[in-house]
Amino acid sequence: MTPRCTLALAGDTMLGRGVAEELPRTGPKPLFDSGVRAAVADADAFVLNLECCVSARGEPIPIPGKPFHFRAPPVAAEALADLGVRAVTLANNHALDYGPEALLDTLSHLADAGIETVGAGADLDQARAPVLLSAGGLRIGLLGVTDHPPEYAAGPGKPGVAFADLGQGVPDWLTEQIRDLREHTDIVLVTVHWGPNIVGEPVDHVRRAAPALLDAGATLIAGHSAHVFHGYTRHVLYDLGDFIDDYAIHPALRNDRSLLWLVALDENGPRRTEAVPLSLDYCRTRLTDPDTPDWDWTARRLIDVCARLGTDVEQRDGRVATDWTR
Repeated sequence: MTPRCTLALAGDTMLGRGVAEELPRTGPKPLFDSGVRAAVADADAFVLNLECCVSARGEPIPIPGKPFHFRAPPVAAEALADLGVRAVTLANNHALDYGPEALLDTLSHLADAGIETVGAGADLDQARAPVLLSAGGLRIGLLGVTDHPPEYAAGPGKPGVAFADLGQGVPDWLTEQIRDLREHTDIVLVTVHWGPNIVGEPVDHVRRAAPALLDAGATLIAGHSAHVFHGYTRHVLYDLGDFIDDYAIHPALRNDRSLLWLVALDENGPRRTEAVPLSLDYCRTRLTDPDTPDWDWTARRLIDVCARLGTDVEQRDGRVATDWTR
């Protein structure tokens, strides 16, 4: 029998500011309702983008024009482990918000909680290093990379993130790393923090980068950064949307309506992509009730943005999905 697995994927997960204030007061369980927890438990592994550092140290890093700095308390690592998170990418524009010592604390706290990390490290080699996961009998190679900001890029002996200026094309080091990882694993998952915030569809350089990553050997690409979910194809989830935060709500794009993603795969690639509608309340995330206008809005928007990419989507049992085996 062909080995198969189901990956749960979530986008921008911000556990700082208001969420950080909630954690010591309520503990981790109220952050995510039982429906979210049950959906995650259906998967063999859960991977998300952690868009903050986890530390009690550091000061906001001074970058001109940067308005937001996100830092979660050390207990945040336990909250992620309690939810069942296996790995996170730190390749984003907030991993270094409180400086190198806070980033190193983040790596330590997550490791202590049993959570793997990609996309950031104590130096360039560590930031670019993949993680190997076993799920459902399959060997999964996980990579994390971000296209902003260049100021957070790791270097020789310099803590930071795995940075690639995707606006100028996919760099050779990244394609070579994907090819090498593909030779030693069944599935290569590349998680990419790309493009600007609050846009409803992938921008041009994101659309150009995705095929290059697939050509190099990526099995599945999971994008994030926009804070708004985008459409998907069989091998590319252009933007996963937000997962938890305390952000202001955009009146049209509604970043408080999001998705948890469940992708069933075998060694030939995705067999089914399911998206579970989420409602992001202030510092809390819950499954959206299928009998509400919010669920209808989320499903309709996903169907629309997928149609523009040539992907047919069906609604069934409180989820929105595409079966790639038909």
